[in-house]
Amino acid sequence: MDARFLSITDLVDTPSVAVVVDVMRAYTVAAWAFGRGAEKIVLAESLDEVLALKARHPEWVALKDGPPAPGFDAVNSPALLRSVDLAGRTVVQKTTAGTVGALAVKDASLVLCAGFVVAEATAALLRARGCDSVTFVVTGEDGQADEDLACAQYIARRATGAATDPAGFLRRAGESRAASELAEGVRQGAHPDDVALCLELDRFPFAMVATSEDSLMVLRPCEVPPRAGAASL
Repeated sequence: MDARFLSITDLVDTPSVAVVVDVMRAYTVAAWAFGRGAEKIVLAESLDEVLALKARHPEWVALKDGPPAPGFDAVNSPALLRSVDLAGRTVVQKTTAGTVGALAVKDASLVLCAGFVVAEATAALLRARGCDSVTFVVTGEDGQADEDLACAQYIARRATGAATDPAGFLRRAGESRAASELAEGVRQGAHPDDVALCLELDRFPFAMVATSEDSLMVLRPCEVPPRAGAASL
């Protein structure tokens, strides 16, 4: 498989297949939202769009980066979301990097959003679709976030079916700047368990696919059946 690892700003052409990676914390949060029963996640372009959608659909769950704010129901923290009942709900999510990355490749034929919590399912979907050229969008720190790059590289290896030890990739993520900032309380709207939850490999059995629905970029979980004879971790 031909894998490219690009920042959001490096995207010049629309890729055919894109995997948008945000480990800490957008797509760990998205996976937890689906794990808590959410039906879909709308990836918003701005906080104003989140609030406008919330005004039109009061039952939707508005989620943002940073501290709690009026009009918003949740913040971008997996630990703070893990006890919330989202059964059948629609979440509207806007984050600093993750949602921006997905919207930047919205015209790709296949857009997956990922973190370590859905790494194997994401790789399995790439294998199942026979994707031979994949652009991994490393969203954090203008493409320099090592937790996102490590996750992208791990998924790329697994997408080839190669047996891959995840330990080194997880260690890099755990030693990243984002992990340190979360652990030290630098980032607002966080919980002490966030880093551990972001590094929980394959916590969920689904991949997450983003498509255009009624002019909105909508993320949904996608179950991936195991492939017979696939290489194990």
